[in-house]
Amino acid sequence: MDPAVIGTRLASSALTPLIKKLFVREGPGAGLVERPVRLSSLVSFRGEKRVLTEADVRRLAERLVTRSIRSPGERPFPADETDAVVDALSRVLLALGDLDMDDVQAVRLGHRELARTLLQHASAAGRPATAGLSADASSYLGSVTEWACLHILQFFTQRSTFPAATLVAQSRGQHELIAKVDELIARSPRPGAQDAAFEEPYLAYVAKKHGKLTIFGIDLTGTPGKWPLDAAYMSLEATAPGRVATTRFLTGGEYHAEEVEVVEHTSPLPADRALAAHDRVLLRGEAGSGKTTLVQWLAVSAARQELAEGPMTYLYDRIPYVLPLRTLTRHGERLPAPADFLAAVGCPLAGTQPAGWEARVLAAGRALVLIDGIDEIPEAERAATRAWLTDLIDAYPGNRWLVTSRPSAVRTDWLADEGFTELTLSAMNETEVAAFIKRWHTAAATGAPDEDAALIAYESQLLAAVKSKPDLGRLATNPLMCGLICALHRDRRGFLPLGRKDLYTAALSMLLVRRDRERHMTVPELREEPQLQLLQRLAYWLIRNGRTVLDRSRAEAIIADALPSVPELAALGDARAVYAHFLHRSGLLREPGPDTVDFVHRTFQDFLGARAAVDEGDFGFLARHAADDQWEDVIRMAVAQARPRERAELLRDLLAYGDKHHDERSRKRVHLLAAACLEHAAELAPAVREEVERRTAGLIPPRDAEDARELAKVGPMVLDLLPGPDGLSDEEARLVTITATHVRSDAAIPFLSHFTRHPSLLVRSQLLWGWHRYDCRAYAEQVIAHLDQSGINFTLRSDEQIVELERLGLYPKRLDIRVGVSPGVASRFLVACEPTFLMLSYSPAHLSAEGLVALHSLDGLSLFSVFEAGEPWSLTLIPAEAPLNFLGLAGSRSSVRDLELLPRWPLLELVAFLGDGPDSAADWEALARLPRLTTLHAGSHSLLHAPKELSLPGLTDFHLSLDDHEDAALARLVTLMPGLQRLYVEALNSVGAPDARQPLDLSALPDHIEIETYGLPTL
Repeated sequence: MDPAVIGTRLASSALTPLIKKLFVREGPGAGLVERPVRLSSLVSFRGEKRVLTEADVRRLAERLVTRSIRSPGERPFPADETDAVVDALSRVLLALGDLDMDDVQAVRLGHRELARTLLQHASAAGRPATAGLSADASSYLGSVTEWACLHILQFFTQRSTFPAATLVAQSRGQHELIAKVDELIARSPRPGAQDAAFEEPYLAYVAKKHGKLTIFGIDLTGTPGKWPLDAAYMSLEATAPGRVATTRFLTGGEYHAEEVEVVEHTSPLPADRALAAHDRVLLRGEAGSGKTTLVQWLAVSAARQELAEGPMTYLYDRIPYVLPLRTLTRHGERLPAPADFLAAVGCPLAGTQPAGWEARVLAAGRALVLIDGIDEIPEAERAATRAWLTDLIDAYPGNRWLVTSRPSAVRTDWLADEGFTELTLSAMNETEVAAFIKRWHTAAATGAPDEDAALIAYESQLLAAVKSKPDLGRLATNPLMCGLICALHRDRRGFLPLGRKDLYTAALSMLLVRRDRERHMTVPELREEPQLQLLQRLAYWLIRNGRTVLDRSRAEAIIADALPSVPELAALGDARAVYAHFLHRSGLLREPGPDTVDFVHRTFQDFLGARAAVDEGDFGFLARHAADDQWEDVIRMAVAQARPRERAELLRDLLAYGDKHHDERSRKRVHLLAAACLEHAAELAPAVREEVERRTAGLIPPRDAEDARELAKVGPMVLDLLPGPDGLSDEEARLVTITATHVRSDAAIPFLSHFTRHPSLLVRSQLLWGWHRYDCRAYAEQVIAHLDQSGINFTLRSDEQIVELERLGLYPKRLDIRVGVSPGVASRFLVACEPTFLMLSYSPAHLSAEGLVALHSLDGLSLFSVFEAGEPWSLTLIPAEAPLNFLGLAGSRSSVRDLELLPRWPLLELVAFLGDGPDSAADWEALARLPRLTTLHAGSHSLLHAPKELSLPGLTDFHLSLDDHEDAALARLVTLMPGLQRLYVEALNSVGAPDARQPLDLSALPDHIEIETYGLPTL
């Protein structure tokens, strides 16, 4: 392939940024040297100014190759040689650091001679750089090297230290050649060039459209109502439904079974990195939890490639499609085909894309499809939506897909058959709430000294209030509520109402009355009540019709019907004028697309719709929808806003409807909803309250972990109904503690303190995992200080928790250190504890020298559990002298660079892959060289990578996590592990969730193998 032909696939504008990354930036004072500098001092992957690693250079080479071959047409070399070509090009680029010449000499060589020189230097021990490549691939490597060298020389000619006067002719030649190639691209565009030409404005549009974030209440302060997303975005954590991971440990010379990581959720990971580990994710989150903001962030990160670096590298070269389902289905029409994606969301570029562009993007696996709001479409339409999504995935595999939903909108494993991983956005912890409050007040600054000084005082006051007032802390659990609290706190000069109902009422008053008054608007001043009357009619229409978006014409018709009943609004004009007023002045309505309108957040729609339902007396109608997830918040807010007699009537209707429901889970759900409503019932007939509590008591203790978490949503009142530890089985006690540790109120702390001496490891472990949800010191003093530590892995998520342990003089021997703990604090605590067991949720590279030395003291047991993305870490960080007999790797196999070094620790007896791996013959051969290895954890797909002639006769215990390769894995098991005695087989479905697998046939395994299965049926 000629360099000019490569140019038709990869224009200079696309290559130049990649080439620049190979060289360090010039610092101040450049140009004072007397002669040109050596190339080895300019490259960015060696020397004192190292910026890139060898792995980064390989990624640059991969991008270069991918971009140059991705357009339609005949490939320049076979597809199965792509990795080999990338490796070869990486070696060629790295050879820049070995050239014994300066930039002037390089330019004098010319791009062809420089390319030949690099290819020669990239050859090792007489083995040419093209060794092992086909003729086509070798030709391509030479051409793409010339093309890169052309731009490298151009880069040299533009350096300020380059003596340009001596190289004018050479520089002019480089410019002319590049200009000719770019002109050739413009005159003879290939389909890929047309696609690239369209993608540039499309990505710019996506970045601009989704690059602003509405921060509630900011516009009341004289600052813009929207904030740049990259300044406002705060990464939240997501967790996956967990499992009981049982393993076997060596203690006193004998193995015994023990649950090492018994969790209702696995370790959290940043939500914006979920798609780095999983191609398909169903993300659940409560109203206001940040699901839509995450969708915006991912879209903008993909559109603005400079954000797609580090842990976001997986978004590089992705084309984002943001598909809010509330917009796509507002008329109940069929969901769009890929060709109609842009038109369906109102993109102004729709219809200008090259024919078939979207199909080429999807077929190449370059799409990032972000489908927002399964919960915002009627339940009757969700099956059709699932079928539409399944068809898209079947037609276009290899892309990345994110679907968002409220937690209860779709059942567990709703998309499991399509290969989706389920994650749930975590509630904001104390640290995240504090960070949000600080960012909000920073954004609210106006530049006026007196106002900003007051704002600083409000910030400090609110930070203290959220921490000291449990009721307020329970409300500040997601970005929406935090923004609402910040706005009201400032608006009311430091005073806040308590309770959701009062917060929403105050927020509506602030928006509808004080907003225009404080901004000195010249519009007619309107009372609050008439405005609420009209807005609640819009909200109730949406709720009754199962929608979150309606047409502007429909909205104006509803307003026109309501105007005779609210004559005060006539001062604004006709229905169209009233609509415009609410759209532009209230801050509650917005137009998400042409001629459509919705509420700025679903929460306000539900609150106002509930107000309308109470005014209409539609209590029976509300009760009949109690099993529908879209009506849960509406019913809660209806109870909060109803008068005492109305409240009693509604709760009686709820109980009666639940009693008549034939489906047990739905009946339980309705009764729990009634119990959750008691939190909002300021005044209620005692008989009704007692009847609701009696039905709730019938659901206690919960049957499984899912029921336990649902029960916790009832709120603090459930603590009075939960039984204490006496008389409970170990499993019942575990489920009770799961419920209590999910009640986000410090009122749960005294209740949980009764379980600190419980004999069950699972119960005591649950107490530790719940620590981060409560006031750190109070929980430490009342629960942690009295906890029986035997067998527990102390899960530590923050520096504050370690400070509390040190204050109490507690130095546990089994540590599980998560990413919230700073490496310096972790290192200090390791030295003090001298643990015998360690789990570490980030690379050991982050530990201090003292922290690494502390690993020497491990009593033959160490589990490093690495979840982080980014630069792989090396096993060499573990001291060779450490008596390591247990190594666990969670997450991607690629997070560890050199697994072949495992034989350095001959005492290793247990290796656990809790994610990918072992995924190569080399990995299996390293395991085979461990003389004492008896226990292994791995996924069934990994067995397919084991060499056919390899066997591990010393393995006696194997923990098998099933995936789509279970049949082939079981067949390989017998020959790979001839000494196997015990097999533990688990499915990775959610705790308590029904398993959708076909029964597993284990009859072909030898009879002497003891088999235990978890979470799956067998024949």
